[in-house]
Amino acid sequence: MSDTTLTAPAAPGRITIRFALGVDAVLSGANGVAYLAAAGPLEDLLGLPAAWLRGAGAVLLAFAAVVALVSRRPGAGAVRAIVAVNVLWAAGSIVFALAGWGSPETAGTVWIVLQALVVAGFAELQVASAPWRAGRTS
Repeated sequence: MSDTTLTAPAAPGRITIRFALGVDAVLSGANGVAYLAAAGPLEDLLGLPAAWLRGAGAVLLAFAAVVALVSRRPGAGAVRAIVAVNVLWAAGSIVFALAGWGSPETAGTVWIVLQALVVAGFAELQVASAPWRAGRTS
């Protein structure tokens, strides 16, 4: 089975899958850079270990690079995989916050929940903007 490339033009006023992936890549990359560059100050603010923030930053930068690459020529399988990763990240973040792992400060818990909601929003935007939702495949 071949992977369908999702390049159909969007209707006027409709967000394209490329845009949805691009926003995800930019914001994930920005978070990754922030976690890597400011792990110390963020540790103080969020109450999460700097090593965890650096690890998350590295993962986010790698993820952002993959999403940016996929956004250039989005295939259905790759988009579904990105959506799945986003859903897992959002759900895992909520579990992390509810469990209190790492003993985050209140600001850290709020940040974890807010970024989970944003990532869940990315997944929804990517699903809603995918051409296969409207029966388009190319």
